[in-house]
Parts: sequence; structure tokens; C-alpha cells
Amino acid sequence: MTRVGLVLGAGGVVGQAYHSGVLAVLQHDFDFDARTVDVIVGTSAGSITGTLLRLGVSAEDLAAWTVKAPLSGDADVLRHMAGTPLPELAPFRPLDLLRHPLGVPGRHMIQRVVTRPWLFRPLAAGMTLVAPGRHDVVEQLAALRELEKPEWPEPPLWICAVRRRDGRRVVFGRPAAPEAPIHLAVAASCSMPGYFAPVGIGGHAYVDGGVHSPTNAAILRNRGLDLVVIVSPMSGPAGSRPDVYAASRRHSARLLRREVRALEATGVRTVVFAPGAAEQQVMGNDMMSRQRLNEVVQKSFLEAGARAATPAVSDLLRRARQAGNR
Repeated sequence: MTRVGLVLGAGGVVGQAYHSGVLAVLQHDFDFDARTVDVIVGTSAGSITGTLLRLGVSAEDLAAWTVKAPLSGDADVLRHMAGTPLPELAPFRPLDLLRHPLGVPGRHMIQRVVTRPWLFRPLAAGMTLVAPGRHDVVEQLAALRELEKPEWPEPPLWICAVRRRDGRRVVFGRPAAPEAPIHLAVAASCSMPGYFAPVGIGGHAYVDGGVHSPTNAAILRNRGLDLVVIVSPMSGPAGSRPDVYAASRRHSARLLRREVRALEATGVRTVVFAPGAAEQQVMGNDMMSRQRLNEVVQKSFLEAGARAATPAVSDLLRRARQAGNR
């Protein structure tokens, strides 16, 4: 294998900790350097992790930063971010979204339904109509604004968001995409409707890319890749529990299965890391909570290590290692 893609899915602050644990075990056990894969796709929390990787942060330093352990001598980016105080976040409760009044679809959304119904996702469209939240996600990402460079990273970093006026997915960093500073693209990708305020870029308002899909992995079809590694904190088996959190995981898992099938139909092999029951118990239901991040990193490291050690997965990762270390 010579070309590798990395997909980092949505999941809030807890999802970032899950990314850190999974990527750290890939680096530790397989010498797989996520910073240098051929393309990174980031959605919501994954857009932050992907940006840090492209800024040169190693997976092991990401994990150390999350658990407040000592950093390596090459972790100046994270030292800078650690020196920027973060505003406290209120708990995220999905049921609160139901209390927000929905707006009325505009002409652009109606036009899209009529002209391209096969691309229309009712749930995604409904989320774009939720009243704006009161938290400023751009303020949360102030440190990224100070670290970014004028040009987009190479190899590519693709950041997924959703245009609010019509529910269309936009992939910043991809050829022909709207121009945007990286910190604003990341902010747009993270702006969960009803919790964060939409982010304005080029005269349009954008919301969280997870509204369309928590992973958006299928955009890597026909990119000439041999392997795509997908880290999806929002997926994983949820059993038959009737609560909204389990329903959200089941929905995410269905979308992910569809995207994996689309990739594999074009000859791309995939390796998926998603939290099982043990990890989900540690992660809890508030994806914005910073209370148990140490435990999330530790548990995801152990569980991902066990999955990566299975013969089928370890063979793929070893064959991809050379590409990841170019």
C-alpha cells in the first residue's frame, strides 16, 4: 500500500480525547505517523485534531496534552495552546435542542430539495433550522488563529461543515471549495446547532459538519487511496437502549457503515475504530465535559490496541506504515 487517508470524526471534547488514545496506540505499536498521511478529513472535533496533526503535533503529544502529562521537546504548538485559557462550556444535552424553535426553510433549501432530492438529508436540513446557540466557538479556537499559516497545509487537510441556508455540505481545503482561514473553517465544522452560534465565512453562515455525517468518510472515494483509517467517536454499538444518546450512536453507525461500503466499492480498504461498550461507559453522554478525559484516553488506548492487534487489522496497518512515515 502506498496511499493512506485518515478520517477523524465528530465527538466534542470527549471525542478529541478518543482520537488521542487511538492515534497514540497506532504510533506507539505500529510506528504509524498520522501527521504525514496523504489526506486527512476532519469533522467537528476531528477538524481540530486534524489541524493539530498538520501543524506537526505528534499523536503521543496529543495524548499527553489531553491528560496533562509532560510534552516532548517538539510540542511548541501545544505549549502555546496550553497557555491560552479556554472559556468554560455548559453541559451539552441533546434534548435541549428540542426546546429550540425551528426556523422556516428558505428558498435555497427548498430549491435544493426540488432540484437534487437524492442529495437531500431531512435530518441534516432540520438541524440547520435550529435556532443559533449562545456559545462562541470562534472564541474557543483563538489559539488556532495565532498558530495558523496563510496557506493551507500540505498534504491536504479537508474540513467538513454544512452551509446553513440550504443544508449543503462544504469541504474546506478541497479544490474549488470556498476560501477560508483555517481557524474559521475549523470553527464552522465545530458549530453544533443550538449550542454554538453559526460561523460566517464569505457571506454565508455554516454549522457543524457532523450535521451531514459524523465522519464524512465517503468523500475520499476515487482519490487513489489504498487504505482509509477511520476514527469515529460518535459511532460504536449502542445496543437496544431507548435513550436519545443510544439513538444518536445508532444513527452515526448506520451512516458510517454506508460510507465504508462506498469506499470499499471503489477498492479502498478500511480500518474503523469506534468506541465499544466499555469506552462508551467512560465517555459518558456529555461530549463537552472535560471531567474524565484521562480515563477516555487510557481506555481508548487499551481498546484500540486490542483491535489493532487482530491479524486482519494489524496486517493492514503494517502495510500502511511505510506510507504513514514518508
